[in-house]
Amino acid sequence: MISLGLFLFSIFLCHVATAGRTCPKPDDLPFATIVPLKTFYDPGEQIVYSCRPGYVSRGGMKQFTCPLTGLWPINTLRCTPRVCPFAGILENGAVRYTTFEYPNTISFACNTGFYLNGSSSAQCTEEGKWSVDLPVCTPVTCPLPPIPKFATLSDYKPLAKNHSVYGNKAVFECLPHYAMFGNDTITCTAHGNWTTLPECREVKCPFPSRPDNGFVNYPAKQTLYYKDKATYGCHDTFVLDGPQEVECNKFGNWSAQPSCKASCKLSVKKATVLYQGERVKLQEKFKDGMPHGEKVSFFCKNKEKKCSYTEDAQCIDGTIEIPKCFKEHNTLAFWKTDASDVKPC
Repeated sequence: MISLGLFLFSIFLCHVATAGRTCPKPDDLPFATIVPLKTFYDPGEQIVYSCRPGYVSRGGMKQFTCPLTGLWPINTLRCTPRVCPFAGILENGAVRYTTFEYPNTISFACNTGFYLNGSSSAQCTEEGKWSVDLPVCTPVTCPLPPIPKFATLSDYKPLAKNHSVYGNKAVFECLPHYAMFGNDTITCTAHGNWTTLPECREVKCPFPSRPDNGFVNYPAKQTLYYKDKATYGCHDTFVLDGPQEVECNKFGNWSAQPSCKASCKLSVKKATVLYQGERVKLQEKFKDGMPHGEKVSFFCKNKEKKCSYTEDAQCIDGTIEIPKCFKEHNTLAFWKTDASDVKPC
């Protein structure tokens, strides 16, 4: 029989052997909690891993028991974020995101001309649902356009309920005798207002003056206003320099000041010249003188090279300078060749 002393000694050895095999604090697992959490565990004690709210377990075991060896088994458990469903398509806008995983946030933005009706962002919650519903991008509207004083709407097509949306336009025109300063078209902006209105101002012009050697006709009334017209003309042998019709402009001036220019009397009795690319007889083409502004080319001789060249002459308000190189042909000197008949240089 075993003595009492030997029995007690065996119990002591067993206690010493088991006392040295406690399990240490288990390894931390990302996004998980351990219950109970202690610095050491006796053999046979259990622990349970739980994923934090917003995370779900993937693979591995959740419950472990401290073994007699004092070494925790290898844990392959993983806690991964919940994934929210596709947020949807935001019409006339955009959804900005990096991922749909908890706890990420997505943001919403509308295209130009639309405003956000709802929240500007949503967060993926612990339950794997979005914190708010998808918002709506509503068109920006403008009220009826204000009409400037002394103006009328010439082009405007409102939508239902007499409002306009971003990008719609309204076009104005001024009443008679009034000139527009600014753009005649306004636009509904992305801020829900209209661009700057134009201004209509009454404009008067002085009576047009009669040109020397000419006449002017205009409406027979006490005052001449914006857009009124006047017509000019010249007496015989004079040419109008400028437009025949002028108009009272928005600055209270006439669009032009025509004048009458005198024709040129030709000192040359006989000459063949170039006029508008054709050879003509000067004295036949301009029997009553050369009108102001007309241009001809005279033929001249190069005696050394025995060839001809041309030089221009233009009538300017009754004056024309005949090129010095031009020599009028003498019909009595029949043996001499006219410069116009000499081959060009």
